[in-house]
Amino acid sequence: MRCRAERDGDEYVLNGSKYWITNAGVSDTYTVFASTEPSAKSHGITCFLVEKEWGVQFPKHEDKLGLRASPTGEVVFNNVRVPLSHRIGEEGEGFRIALHTLDRSRPTIGAQAVGISQAAIDYAAGYMTQRKAFGAPIAQLQGLRFMLADMAIRTEASRALVYAACATIDAGDPDHQLNYLGAAAKSFASDTAMSVTTDAVQLLGGYGFTKDFPVERYMRDAKITQIYEGTNQVQRVVVAKHLLK
Repeated sequence: MRCRAERDGDEYVLNGSKYWITNAGVSDTYTVFASTEPSAKSHGITCFLVEKEWGVQFPKHEDKLGLRASPTGEVVFNNVRVPLSHRIGEEGEGFRIALHTLDRSRPTIGAQAVGISQAAIDYAAGYMTQRKAFGAPIAQLQGLRFMLADMAIRTEASRALVYAACATIDAGDPDHQLNYLGAAAKSFASDTAMSVTTDAVQLLGGYGFTKDFPVERYMRDAKITQIYEGTNQVQRVVVAKHLLK
């Protein structure tokens, strides 16, 4: 982390940049993690609430594969002055705050993935009852029925895992399982979403490959759920670490 925050009286002066920021330029406030003591590494990171009107800059937006309804871009801080009142927690607590937040945000990515999967299933099932081949609806073809059934089974399993993680959050994580459950829910649900939406495109055939039908968008949107809030490879590191501790 190279973004710096230097104390100047009752203010901090922020310099640096952040990439891949969701709703960059749209949001009025930004939660920013910056290094206040670089030599302390992870123990020298501090969290701030920064308002856009203080001079935050947004030089570039990404042209993304999916999730195109939400802008993603670069956020630049050039001598942005942040009042002491807008520091979140104490100096050096930023890394702990970030990990605490990730444990609670990863299940929401799982929920997003479940929603994408369900939308793909609903549309593909409706299409199968209408599309005819060989003189009958393709919903009567056993090979396609099995595909749809597997899509639904994996999605329901994803939904249950997301519910388990969210219930753990609501309960206050009494058994310290959230880190594990959140990572498991996020990775399984997002892998499922990618698989389910790919199968939905297949079930629609050539039409699924066009933008006249929504399943190609579901497939593009599903991909990011395997990447953000920590890639699914990182989630597996978290799960294994929990099992082997």
